Parts: sequence; C-alpha cells; structure tokens
Amino acid sequence: MKKIILGLLLLLIALAAILVYRAGTVFQDHQLEPASGISRIDINQQLAMQRFSQALTIPTISHDDRSNFDATAFTNFQEFLKNAYPLLHQNAELSVVNDYSLVYHFKGSDPSLQPVLFMGHMDVVPVEDITLNEWTYPPFSGTVADGVIWGRGSVDDKFTVITLMEAMEMLLSENVPIRRSIYLAFGHDEEVGGFDGAANVAKHFRDRGITFDYVMDEGGAIIEGMMEGLDRPLAVIGVSEKGFVNLVLTVNAPGGHSSQPPEQSALGILARAIVKVEDNPFPASLEYINMTFEAIGAEMPFSTRLAMGNLWLLSPLVESVMLKNKDDAAALRTTTAATMASGSPKSNILPTRATAVINFRIFPGETVETVKQRVVGLIADDRVVVTTEMATDPSPVSPTDSRGYELIARTIRGMDDDILVAPYMVRGGTDAKYFYELSPNVYRFMMIRVDPDTIRQIHGIDEHVAIADYLEAIRFYYNLIRQSMTG
Repeated sequence: MKKIILGLLLLLIALAAILVYRAGTVFQDHQLEPASGISRIDINQQLAMQRFSQALTIPTISHDDRSNFDATAFTNFQEFLKNAYPLLHQNAELSVVNDYSLVYHFKGSDPSLQPVLFMGHMDVVPVEDITLNEWTYPPFSGTVADGVIWGRGSVDDKFTVITLMEAMEMLLSENVPIRRSIYLAFGHDEEVGGFDGAANVAKHFRDRGITFDYVMDEGGAIIEGMMEGLDRPLAVIGVSEKGFVNLVLTVNAPGGHSSQPPEQSALGILARAIVKVEDNPFPASLEYINMTFEAIGAEMPFSTRLAMGNLWLLSPLVESVMLKNKDDAAALRTTTAATMASGSPKSNILPTRATAVINFRIFPGETVETVKQRVVGLIADDRVVVTTEMATDPSPVSPTDSRGYELIARTIRGMDDDILVAPYMVRGGTDAKYFYELSPNVYRFMMIRVDPDTIRQIHGIDEHVAIADYLEAIRFYYNLIRQSMTG
C-alpha cells in the first residue's frame, strides 16, 4: 500500500511539474513591432466634429420590414458626403451600387499592386419610441457636449464611414502619392444583413474581376477592463465571424373559444418546442478563445496561463467556468436566443396560428442547415414547422501572417505601443462576410476604446463616442491608408 501511495504521490508531483512548466513556456511574446513613421497629424478638430455631428442628424435607419425603408435619408446622406468632402469626390471614381451603397475608387499608379478595400456602413438601427425620454440628448441630434459626440450611429457605424472620409480627404490635400489603388465601400443595409448593399457591392467587384490584397471592415475594437487579469488595453482584430439564422417556428390549429380549450393550444405546443431548444444548447469549443489567448498569453497572470496552457487536461474545467458567463459563452458555441413570439389577438380566442423566432449565431464548424436539422430533431414534433429566414453561414478564418493583418496590427501599436493586439472571432455579423471570394485576408477593426459600460450603449440608449477616440481613429486611418497606398 505504501508503494502505491508513494507512486501516486510521485505521479501527482510529476503532473504538477508538467502543468507549471507548460504554463511558463507555452506562451511566447507574439506582439509585432510598432510601425515606424506614424504621423501625429494635425486635424482641424472643429471642422471634423462639425461634419461628424451633421452626419449623425441624418436618420439612415434600417428596419427589418424593408417597406419602411426611407430612401430620402440615404440620398440626403450621399449629398452630405459630396458637400462635406469635395476634394475626395473630385479625385475618386464613384459608383453607386443598387441605388444607395457607395464605392469610391482612388486609382494607383502601379497596376501590378493589388488594391486594398476599406469598408463601413451608413445605416443605423432604429430607436424605440418608448426610450426617447431616456436619451441624454435626442438620438439624431448629433450633439457635441462634455467631450463626447452623441447620437445613433456615433459608434455603429458612421464612426467608420466618417473617419475614413476624413483621413482620405487629408491624404489627398497633402498630395500623398497613390501607388496602390484604394477603394472605400459603404453599404446601406448592414444592420439587416447586407443583402441589398454589401452583397451587391461584392458582386460589383466580382463582375469587374477586382480582388484585394486585404479587406478591412468594422468589427473589432480596443477593449479595456473586459478580460480578467489583463491590465493593458487589447486591440482585437476580427479574423472571422459567426453566421446567423432566424428559425421561424409555426404551429397551426383549429382555434375556437378559450372556454373550450384542447389539451394543448397552438401556443402551448410552440412553448414546449422553444423550451426543448433552449434546454439543449450547442456544444462548446475553446478553439477561437485559444487563438486570442495565444497572442496575449505571455501577458496574463500565472493562474490563467496554467489553465490555458494545459487545455489537454483542463479544458472541461475551463469550458465549465466560461459557460457560466454569457459574454464568454458566446465565444464558445452557437448561441440560441428566442426573441419573438405571437399567438391570438385576443385573450379569449384560441390561436389558429402561433409563431416564434429563434435567433442563432452560428459557430464555425456549423452551418445554417446543420443548425436547422438539430432544432428539428430536438423539437421532434411534426406539428411544429421550422422555416429559415435571413441566414448566412459562418465566415472562413483569415490568416494572421498576411501583409494586411500585420500592417493593421503594427499601425495600432504604432499609435500606442502599450496596446496589445490579438485575433478574435466576431460574435455578431458584418458586411465583411461577403468579400472572401475577393480576398482571403478579410479583417474587422475600429480604432475605438470600449469597456463593459460603453459596449452596452452600441444599439442601445445614449450611444456616443469620445471626441478623443474620433480624432484618434482619423489619425489611425490616415496612417494605415498612407502605408497601404504607398507600399
């Protein structure tokens, strides 16, 4: 018995030694050197803020119901851009795609160099009427106050559109030579999937045989205070994104008066189906969290490195801990969210039709079809009809050793070398998903700082951006575009 105990003790000591060794050696410093020659340009702040403020007053809203589309708002925004950025419009070849999306081409002198595409979107989400009195300033006022620019779209995503326009206008005013062609593309319906806008912009390029060295869209950001144990700001660059699908569950029934109900009403059948789906979440995977962690692991506390450096043994424990946090859980699996339901129009009438919508954000490795098949199998009730609405598969994963990724990362660090940079998987959706046929190097990043409080204001009440972030983003794009088009 003593020999067995001694053997177990030695085994535990050896195992502990392996765990500690791996925690100390697995993670290397993967941070790229900051780009040299980053220019701290002087910006006409008053004019830049005035233009951004005006952009936010134009209600370019995307509604799920496309019959509510306000064409005038988008044509007004086009006219605003034309008037606000005259030099850019004088030097660009402008194509209007599907009436409202915009493509600007700045022709390079060296046709052997693949062009670069910078993207954003002009549309914003609606503001609920019941929340209007909760806004500090009216959502479409573009108010500048207290060091902040307020308004719907100030972050998502007129921030990207206007900072790109500002940077390009400055570069043109300085006569910076354009060796490599630059394109700017702004979709008009990203908030409802980009089917009319970005999808047709991608087709516009395909039809002309245009491919890109790299593509950059909105999506990532500089996060602060959002990763436990990390004291430095972290710039996350999206190298992939989840897919999405709305599955519509429909139950038809005879209906009738509520005083003579059947054993199960259409709504009751539907409710049981929803519960079955919610009670059986998709399996988890640490693959994409580990991709991010590998880039910054050397900066993390020992206890975190101990766990993440030994996933061969501790992955069940790590998954269990992360799945208890909804923000972390979203990075580990396909998410399930029952979001809409309808039944009878009156309390004493049995519904003849009950419907519900469940929104899934699809993890790479799954597809729209595999998600639907799984849901049908879980419900296992022929009375519940499952149909697909607004669906896109997950994107491919772009490399982190491409010229584009390294240029973006080095420019970020050139702006502030205290910032760490790491790849990550975007949990929402962007227009970038349509452009993988045009380049394998598709990235998502915004030069904006977010924390646990400010990130909740995106699509929410009091959306706003600090003036300092807005000006820093102009400087960032100025330097990134300059490096892209001159090299």
